[in-house]
Amino acid sequence: MKFAYLIEPPFNFVDERGGVTGCDVALARYVIGKLRFANFDPIETEFPELLLGLTDGRWRMTTGLFATDERREHAQFSRPIWALPDGLLVKKGNPRNLNDYQSLADNADIKLAVIRDQLQHRSAIEFGVDNDRITIFETYTEAAKSVRLGSVDAYASVGRAHSGFIERNPDWELELVAVPFEEKQPAFGSFAFGLSDTVLLGEVDDLLASFLGTERHRSMVAAFGFSDFEVDLVAR
Repeated sequence: MKFAYLIEPPFNFVDERGGVTGCDVALARYVIGKLRFANFDPIETEFPELLLGLTDGRWRMTTGLFATDERREHAQFSRPIWALPDGLLVKKGNPRNLNDYQSLADNADIKLAVIRDQLQHRSAIEFGVDNDRITIFETYTEAAKSVRLGSVDAYASVGRAHSGFIERNPDWELELVAVPFEEKQPAFGSFAFGLSDTVLLGEVDDLLASFLGTERHRSMVAAFGFSDFEVDLVAR
C-alpha cells in the first residue's frame, strides 16, 4: 500500500532514526494495518505531485488535504481527519507586527511565502495581498528558510504545521502567529484517493468512523501535539 506524504511536521516527517512518522502517517498506518494489505509504504513527494500521483498510479492514498471542489475533480476524499486554523510563520518577536491575513494586505511592503497550490495562497489573495508580494515555494522547508533569511516576512500555512516545525527547529528563531477564528474558520483535511478507488475509500471511511475520537486515537495524535478540542472537531 503506497501512501504519499510531504515533509510537514507534525503531519509527516522523518524521525532521528530515519523512520517516517507524524499524525497523518500514524493514522494511515493504523487504518491500512486493519485492511488486507501486506505492507504500508510511505513515499515522500512534493505538494503538486500528490493528486497527480493518484491519477497515474504511483500511490493509492495521500496525506491529509483540504477537499476543495477543484480537487474533487481529480480525487475522492475520506471523512475529515483533522480541522485546523491557518497560521503565519514569522521571525521570533514578530518584528513586522503581523496578526492575520488583513495585516498582510494592509502593509504594502510585506512579502509572503506560500506553497504552490495550497489554500493559504488563495486566502491571501482574497484578503487583498498583491500577487507581486507573494513568493511561491515547492516545499515547507524552503518557505520556512525564506522567513529565517528575511527574503519574506511571513509564511502562510496550517498553524499546526508551523508549531511542529518550530518545535523541531528551535535554533531557527521563528514563531507562530495564529490566524484568528473571526477572520477565517478552521478548515478540514482528509485523506485523498483516486477517482476509481471507491472500494478502498469506503473501507477506510468505515474504519475512521469507528476510530476517530477513541482513547487510542486521542493518545496517537496527542503525541504530535493535538488537543482533545481539535480531536472533537472531527470525531462527531
